[in-house]
Amino acid sequence: MAITAEQIETLIRETFPNAQIQVQGDDGQHFAAMVVDESFRDMNRVQQQRAVYAALKGKMDGSNGELHALALTTKAPE
Repeated sequence: MAITAEQIETLIRETFPNAQIQVQGDDGQHFAAMVVDESFRDMNRVQQQRAVYAALKGKMDGSNGELHALALTTKAPE
């Protein structure tokens, strides 16, 4: 089942309610997202990205994942 950019944003927003979130992509499998959140301030980039992937609640897991590829940019606000 295909996933939409809006669904990805909703999943991320559940974990990061105050974040700036932009999700792009329209083929149902390949997306790019930028997530800017204060909680990332004391995390390295790997920790930030793991936190976002955790927010996706398994949508990218294995061959049954709904989301095939996500180019992810994360950072704390400037």
